[in-house]
This record gives sequence, C-alpha cells and structure tokens, in this order.
Amino acid sequence: MSGPLAGIKVLEVAMYGFVPSAGAVLSDWGADVVKVEHASGGDPQRGLRRVGNFTVEGEPNPNVEHANRGKRSIGIDMSVAEGREVVQSLAKDADVFLTSFLPSARAKFGIDLDDIRAVNPNIVYARGSALGPRGTESGRGGYDMTAFWCRAGIAASITPPGVEGLIPPPGPAFGDTISGTNLAGGIAAALLKRERTGETSVVDVSLLGSGLWALGHTIALSAHQQQPMVAPQPGVHGASTNPLSGLYATSDDRYLSFVMLQPAKFWGDVCAHIDRPELAQDPRFRDAASIAEHTAAAVAILREVIGGRTLAEWTRRFATLAGPWAPVQDSLQLLSDAQIRANDYVLPAGELELVASPVQFDVEPPAVRPGPEFAAQTEEILLELGLDWDRIITLKTAGAVT
Repeated sequence: MSGPLAGIKVLEVAMYGFVPSAGAVLSDWGADVVKVEHASGGDPQRGLRRVGNFTVEGEPNPNVEHANRGKRSIGIDMSVAEGREVVQSLAKDADVFLTSFLPSARAKFGIDLDDIRAVNPNIVYARGSALGPRGTESGRGGYDMTAFWCRAGIAASITPPGVEGLIPPPGPAFGDTISGTNLAGGIAAALLKRERTGETSVVDVSLLGSGLWALGHTIALSAHQQQPMVAPQPGVHGASTNPLSGLYATSDDRYLSFVMLQPAKFWGDVCAHIDRPELAQDPRFRDAASIAEHTAAAVAILREVIGGRTLAEWTRRFATLAGPWAPVQDSLQLLSDAQIRANDYVLPAGELELVASPVQFDVEPPAVRPGPEFAAQTEEILLELGLDWDRIITLKTAGAVT
C-alpha cells in the first residue's frame, strides 16, 4: 500500500531531532524526503553516540535512524554559490521545503522564504523553531530540554516539591518527536489547502508551542485557578477520593495503574477479579460517595491483595477487567507487549526496530524504512535534476557536494 503522501516531494534542510522527525513522519506517510546535509560532516546528530546509559558503536545508529527513516541524503555545501544553486534546483519541483535553520542562517544560505518562493511560488514552506516566529527571541535557538521541557512548564509540573533540581525528560528527543509530529500534521493540512484552493502556506511549529499544547489542560486549570499544578510525592496514591485511580505494586516489584474515573461502576468487577467478591457488598463501598469517604481503607485492601501476585498473574486475570488499567512498562519491556506488536507500533527497519509514526491509514501500518547513510544518494539525486556526470564531478571537485 502506498502512503497518502505518495508523489509528494519534500526538501529537508534541517539538523538534530525536531524538524527531521517531521520529515520522518512524512516519509512514513509515503513522501519522497530528500535530506540536505552539510557536505563534510553531515547532520551533527550522526555524531551522537552516548545518551544516558547507552553507548552506540558502529552502524546503524538509532540516534540517527529514529528521525531520519526512509529519507534520501545528499551532501551540499551551502556556503558556496554552487551549493546554493543545487538547493534551489532541488526546491524547484519540491512540494515542501522543511527547515530548522535560524533566520540569520536562512538568510546567509539563501534558503529563506523569499529565496525559495522565488524559484517555486507554490511550495509549502515549513519552519521548526525553538521559541516561535515572532517576538524578541524568535532568532534564538534551543533544544527540547530548554524550550519544550523546561520553559513550557512540563519539568516544573512533574517535579514534586522538595526534589532537588528537576525531573528530566524520559529520554532523548522526547519533545522533538512530539513537536515533529505536530509539524508534519501542519504540513499535511497546508498541502490539502493548496490542493483545494491553489493557495500555499507558511507552516510554523515551535518546541515551546508544542510543549504548551502538551500541557494545555493543566495550563487552562492554572490560568483559571491562578495557581500552579503541584506534582504528588512518589508513592502517594493517585486520587484521594478514588481507590480505582492510582498505582499498585505487585509481588515482583512491578506496578500496574488503575484509571477508573467512575469507581462505583467498576468496584464490583474489580472485587470479582481479585477474588474478593464480598467487598462488593461492603457498606463502606456501596456507592460513589461511600467509596470516596473510605478511599484509604480501599487502597489498603487493594495494596495488600495486588501485592500478593506478580504482574504477569494480574495481567492474565485482568484480561477481562472492564475498567481501564495498564501495566507499567519500561522502554525494553514494552517490546514484548502483545498489543503493541498486534498493531505494528514497533517495526523492523533494516537492522533496527523503530517505533512507527502514530497515524495509520486504512488499518495498515506505515512503511518504516532505514535511514540513509550520509550523502548516500547524492549522485542519484543530482542525476534526477538532469545534471550530467561532467557537471557532477565538477561540483564534487569544488566541494559543493559530497
């Protein structure tokens, strides 16, 4: 099955995780994404080998593949006129120009909006930034840790009082990937607008704006109540008036999470599944008001019972549980989750397994392909432009392309 963006050409001039992850989503959706990399060093992300407790030796490098699956790579030196001419030639028949470069760099390398629209008036011009396209800080750079995690309020909102410093993101490119998906969605909408009206668009997504959107419900509450969200201390049950909304430890030091926001509706079913049917008739838990009043007692009972079996045992027992619940899984454990596998949410891509972008069309997973080696398709792409071998060799000799 070809993706919904089959036939769409995307020219990506971007680095690191955020904007390239938008290109990865567009590639998953079927677009032909040409990634322009620095002629000598390529995308600096290629040099990322150490992240937390991970060290990657050799190839493939998951730090590159996640945000660059399915693309073609060309090495171009945009600091020279010949290199800039190649980029403009590539832009002439592209549907989308996708960039993470700051305004000063876009002007320097001749890839700003007016430059690209001069050679292709119908192109969708998409920009990813740290802090947005307006305001006194619009020219500043940033990463997901600064703009998405810290400045947008997420870090402070999940860090409990009394904790020194702050809780960091759960892994690399967390805000980048979320923001990149937002950018890909905006590009798809702009392509639809162009198809229907003939009018093209400039699409802007920032790490800051995406972080605010991710925290949007909390921010709305804070604005209304004029107070910040305060994170609970670790180990505290999730809801003070609902025993069926919280975290419970199992006998093998794993956890499961209940999120049943109508406890009276699900209490009897939970009691049956934990082999304590008599609790369904306990007057302390006869209705929502009683359950709320006796939440502490219910939590104590559930902690004791759930703590007596392993997570695997509860997973089998809770297969027919009516209310929402989930095992707490780390980034390795989830790879064995049958539901994740059934939906093809993690797929092979060459030698690696990669998470598929989250949108599926016609109940089919996207085609997830490996990322390109640096400048691996330079000659192929230049030949598609109509350049002959003499011209390609001249550009390579001059260092304009790799």
